[in-house]
Amino acid sequence: MTLTIAAAEKLLADNFAPWVLDLGLSVDSVDGAGSGAGAGAGAVLRLPWSDRLAREGGGLSGQALMAAADTATVIAVAAARGGFVPMTTVQQSITFQRAIVGSDVLVRARLTKTGKRMAFADITMTAEGTEETAAHATAVYALLG
Repeated sequence: MTLTIAAAEKLLADNFAPWVLDLGLSVDSVDGAGSGAGAGAGAVLRLPWSDRLAREGGGLSGQALMAAADTATVIAVAAARGGFVPMTTVQQSITFQRAIVGSDVLVRARLTKTGKRMAFADITMTAEGTEETAAHATAVYALLG
């Protein structure tokens, strides 16, 4: 089963804490990469610019970027599985490479390996309109269902 953008948006609305929804994330695209195969599946989420998410100095906060990366990974796993499955973050690491000021962020999560119980992801965040990496994250998820 292929996860559609509409289904991914519903998954986002139905399965995340209210404060995550307050980030205003939206799903730009999903790619099941063969649905069920896992590796190669991905999702692109948009984190809209908001002054409320900016830290001192005007750059988008690291906390918002971490939450967006985590959320995009859930959508990528759902794309690989053809729908939501219970899962939890086991590990997440991020490197901030340049500030994002006054621009939406495109959060690209791509699964690098999936198995019956684990999924591994690579997440790249860029300001809209540029391909320069602003932040790079990796994540490991335990698949519970």
